[in-house]
Amino acid sequence: MTPTRRHTSFKPSGARWLGDVPVHWDVKPLWSMYKPKKITGHPIETLLSVYRDYGVIEKSSRDDNKNRESEDLSGYQLVVRGDLVTNKMKTWQGSIAVSGLQGIVSPAYYVYDKLHAGNDSFFHHLFRSSPFVTGYQSISKGIRVGQWDLEADKFRLFPVLIPPRPEQDAIVAYLDGATSRIDTLVVKKTRFIELLREKRQALITHAVTKGLDPNMQMKDSGIEWLGKVPTHWTIPKLRHIASVQTGLALGKSLSGPDVISVPYLRVANVQDGYLKLDDVATVNILRSDLDRYRLQANDVLMNEGGDNDKLGRGHIWRDEIANCVHQNHVFAIRPHGVSSEWLNAYKGSTSAQSFFTFRSKQTTNLASISSSNLRDLPVPRPPEEEQVKILAHISSATSRIDTLIAKTERSVELLREHRTALITAAVTGKIALSN
Repeated sequence: MTPTRRHTSFKPSGARWLGDVPVHWDVKPLWSMYKPKKITGHPIETLLSVYRDYGVIEKSSRDDNKNRESEDLSGYQLVVRGDLVTNKMKTWQGSIAVSGLQGIVSPAYYVYDKLHAGNDSFFHHLFRSSPFVTGYQSISKGIRVGQWDLEADKFRLFPVLIPPRPEQDAIVAYLDGATSRIDTLVVKKTRFIELLREKRQALITHAVTKGLDPNMQMKDSGIEWLGKVPTHWTIPKLRHIASVQTGLALGKSLSGPDVISVPYLRVANVQDGYLKLDDVATVNILRSDLDRYRLQANDVLMNEGGDNDKLGRGHIWRDEIANCVHQNHVFAIRPHGVSSEWLNAYKGSTSAQSFFTFRSKQTTNLASISSSNLRDLPVPRPPEEEQVKILAHISSATSRIDTLIAKTERSVELLREHRTALITAAVTGKIALSN
């Protein structure tokens, strides 16, 4: 089954965001296709969630959903296969789907029972297509940052496209094959990116713990996760070669002539290997506290905590913003017995990650390390001249890997864009399909 041509005759859909549609397709309001329902009292059913990227899935299948469910699930709504389900606060982002599962969802969701005999997969793709998401934005009302409430009275009048059933089936069959091929490519490329990142970290780890000369005489470090290091290297604790500055905690409301407003670096600004400075907050502090919390050029920034695999995330501060202070969840490590570049490279190594994991406070999928534990980090330290050579090697080798990662990430992005465009074209009648 292939797209063989464009439809030849079109008619206005009645919605600016949708445009013209094939003349033989019906356009009906949502209320004629789906009816609101709210069935509760099924607390033992599987807990479901609707995702922008995945549709309706079991909530337990993802570890990135931080929304806690209620202890009492009796008020959660029953969903059966074929129901239309939407997170009313995030419909404008695409958090809507036709469910292929039975279970229960949050009381804050809208659930609709289907009134038609159409192909559920077709309507699943239709409701999640780009033009429809644009349409949801026009009938959602902003109540806070990142959350717009879908207006139910307007949603019930929302136009739904209905091709003849044989055409629905043809569209679904075509999309199943086409998206499956794209998804397979995305999985392969994503795995390739993971392998490249593993190779990158392994390269850095070997360089900062073993050096560049394979014939170098080695000694036992006495540290299990560090292993052997070159004989002439020392292994001081971080406290002896750097100071660790903790940041400013919010909470006090300050005003008066001694109060100034300054840039405030938060956890979200400190990423793995770079700083994200397009959205830097400000904070009021006492003028006398500025020197205590101000970042200095060549500070090595590191987040206190986060996901288990992101402990040690950070980068070097190059004084990009004057008089910038930092959040209490961001450490500013100020080296005095080793270069910032060396310390920055080492903290991202597998060896340092092992230390952070061992000494951190662990909760479900999250970890945090205290400043006192961080100061105990053993740091392999070669002579300064050797540090420079090793860092040059790391820069050259990782640059090639980073280029390949960027190219592969771009190809994944293009594949996903193509997937979205293909679905939109098929379910809105921009291409004609035949068996």
